[in-house]
Amino acid sequence: MRSRYVPLNSRDADLDRFRSRILVAAAAVVVGFGLLIGRFFFLQVVQHDYYITRAEDNRISLVPIAPNRGVIQDRNGVVLARNYSAFTLEITPSKVENLDATIDAVSQYVDIQPKDRRRFKKLLEESKSFESIPIRTRLTDEEVARFTANRYLFPGVDVQARLFRDYPLGASASHVVGYINRINQKDLDLIEAKEQAANYKGTERIGKTGLEQRYEFELHGLAGYEEVEIDAGGRAVRSLSRTAPISGNDLTLTLDTKLQEMTEKAFGDRRGALVAIEPSTGGILAMVSTPTFDPNLFVDGIRSEDWDQLNNSPDRPMINRAINGAYPPGSTFKPFMALAALELGKRTPQYALADPGFFTYGGHTFRDDKKGGHGMVDMYRSIVQSCDTYYYSLANDMGIDNIARFMGTLGLGSRTGVDLEGESEGVLPSPEWKKKRFRKPEQQKWFGGETISIGIGQGYNAYTPIQLAQAMAALANDGVLYRPHLVKYITDSKTGERTMIEPEPLRKLPWKQQNIDTIKKAMVGVNTEGTGARAFAGAEYVSGGKTGTAQVFSLRGAEYKASRLNKNLHDHGLFVAFAPADDPKIALAVLVENGGFGAQAAAPIARMVIDYYLLGKTPDGPAKDDDVPEVAHEEVHEEAPEKEE
Repeated sequence: MRSRYVPLNSRDADLDRFRSRILVAAAAVVVGFGLLIGRFFFLQVVQHDYYITRAEDNRISLVPIAPNRGVIQDRNGVVLARNYSAFTLEITPSKVENLDATIDAVSQYVDIQPKDRRRFKKLLEESKSFESIPIRTRLTDEEVARFTANRYLFPGVDVQARLFRDYPLGASASHVVGYINRINQKDLDLIEAKEQAANYKGTERIGKTGLEQRYEFELHGLAGYEEVEIDAGGRAVRSLSRTAPISGNDLTLTLDTKLQEMTEKAFGDRRGALVAIEPSTGGILAMVSTPTFDPNLFVDGIRSEDWDQLNNSPDRPMINRAINGAYPPGSTFKPFMALAALELGKRTPQYALADPGFFTYGGHTFRDDKKGGHGMVDMYRSIVQSCDTYYYSLANDMGIDNIARFMGTLGLGSRTGVDLEGESEGVLPSPEWKKKRFRKPEQQKWFGGETISIGIGQGYNAYTPIQLAQAMAALANDGVLYRPHLVKYITDSKTGERTMIEPEPLRKLPWKQQNIDTIKKAMVGVNTEGTGARAFAGAEYVSGGKTGTAQVFSLRGAEYKASRLNKNLHDHGLFVAFAPADDPKIALAVLVENGGFGAQAAAPIARMVIDYYLLGKTPDGPAKDDDVPEVAHEEVHEEAPEKEE
């Protein structure tokens, strides 16, 4: 049977194929248009807000506005740190075709040094092209006038009024106030850790030392911002809106700047430190470390020659000796030893011993300051005459553990918590401390002879002036111990609300009042008939005090003669005091590096400070060393066991 033949190119078949193709194409077009419309809907409706924001970001830039830094003032309203307005020469890189050529041309009208160019290039690397970058700060009126007359020649270059940090008292209280300087990587890490990165956009400087550092985030304020419209090339076209920054909070201190300046004047050219505290609050009335430095040098970047001079000076002016320097307390330690003896029942006020002029322990002889001794010495005479033998014997009877525990309650050998960074701990010696301090087992052993030296404030003893002042303030305040502090209150720049910093007492030491009165009476005797009598002769008030002399190096049993030694090997002079005796308003500790006897160098400074604070007496010049005969040296340079380092 023959099959039926159907032609492949028949008209009907072709038409069917065409229709099917049309349908497929139409379906594809519909699907395509559906997808396109869906995409348009997704972009225009669903993600409308997102892309509007992206578009605005491309069109609008937020330029941060740094806030005004808070003011620092003393208890009487005297300003120690403030801001002032000055003119700066600034360049907006996006508006300048050739930066180097422009800077060269501008330098004909404004003095631009190589250091200014280097700083500008560094800032340029860290900034956006449309931001205005300073190339010169603090223009003179003449420079401003010259440039303004030719400003039309320099598009993108302008003179702006900016705020700068100023320390009107210069070097006075510089260790307390501190200074600000450019932000470095370490500062950036701290800012990130404090979650303040957004707030520091536009801020170039940060507190580096002193209160400027400690209260940085109070003083800084809140950054503002300006919305700037930019073109496709990143050039600023116009300002759209502005949110003003909020100024930093202001600090009001417990410090009395007049007392501070007078105290610095009393030191003259001596190296040393003084801390004066109000016993009833712990507020610091004066904190002096000499020599000082001018913090204004650091604000715009210190010159290399100035930094070399400060950093390489043998007098080390950048160190705050009041909180960073640790020194043996010498005989200023004795009133606290005597109080410990009373509280622990190791001595009574009436107990007396015969002083032959030396004390023997373990085959070693510990000499008294007075050849032949002081005769019969009770507790009162031991403090008034600063008898070493009495405290050699007392230290031996008390033992190092009792000494360490009692002195620890006074805060000796521990940071006081003062509101400044970098405070040293000092050294409160004990067998436990020695085990941690030394590595070799033979070095870790505590020797009985070391306890003997501790009794007169020598040996391993090392405390900061602020620790001695805090301990003295606690004694003057009948055992109520406060944390020393510099800031009295913080004022909110927006609301004017004050936040008080005056703390509650750290602790009330459980001392018997009769024991406190015994020590205070003896310290009054120091200033009326003892080692401090010459310095306080004719005083219009009754005060208590104690002189001290800290040994700088071991004499290995040799006789101390200051006239035979290099000045840098002279003893440190110390003095602690409180006044008035019946109701103490001030307690202080004075240290004079290499000043010699405490009665000679430190006590006259203390007298001037107390005279001014209580009576308003202003000195004519630096305190004069009291002419104490060298044979009257109050401190021993004993033949003690050698210590292995």
